[in-house]
Amino acid sequence: MGNENGTWIMYGVEWDDPECLHTVDDAIKYINEVGFLPLFKNEIPGFSLEERTVPQYWWSGNIERDPWEWREIIARRGDIAYGKFFDKKAGFISKKWFPFFANYRRDGYDFDALWEDGKATRRQKKLMDLFEEEPEIFSNEMKAKGGFGKGGEKGFDGTVCDLQMLTYLTVRDFRQRKNKNGENYGWPIAVYTTPDNLYGYKHVISEYKNSPADSGKAIADHITDVYPIATKAQIKKLLGKTVGSQGKK
Repeated sequence: MGNENGTWIMYGVEWDDPECLHTVDDAIKYINEVGFLPLFKNEIPGFSLEERTVPQYWWSGNIERDPWEWREIIARRGDIAYGKFFDKKAGFISKKWFPFFANYRRDGYDFDALWEDGKATRRQKKLMDLFEEEPEIFSNEMKAKGGFGKGGEKGFDGTVCDLQMLTYLTVRDFRQRKNKNGENYGWPIAVYTTPDNLYGYKHVISEYKNSPADSGKAIADHITDVYPIATKAQIKKLLGKTVGSQGKK
């Protein structure tokens, strides 16, 4: 998705294009085949869900054809992780490839060890502590319980984004909130969870036996195999930063 002269432009393909993904099941199959995929167009041509779908169906509300609706379905099914994983922008990582991203981005750290070594921020700690008691939390509840908002901590959205980039959080679902009578209301909002809750701790850390650099190289080599036109600079940007580059706040 690009902005040209103040107008948002969606890039994609025609319905009869051989590369077109027509259904959410097509999208899931493709994501599992390539391993990971940004939601929107980025610097690597063709490497996004946007560029393999029909532009006019986005935000149409047609659950059968709208990729914006698909992202909710994919997150809800739990076989593929969804979150802000690529240059602080949304995308998908398959169960197979998630341990590679976790090992590389975390530099081999579980969050508790990260905090003990002074490499996690105080804001990150406040949010991650919430998941010690609850496996899934609505974004608005995270903000309130974590002490963010009016008169409290600032930078909630940025903190949640950083935790996703470091693979400590992922989106589990999009759900409506409930009123006092137990009735749904409003637009669906993000529900967050930890990858441990999604995939199991042993699977998430299964690449810890290798060096973070090796996991990063495996991701980069895979991108080159799938998208040979990708440059080293583009791949480096997509890989993102590791915990070693995070500043304490």
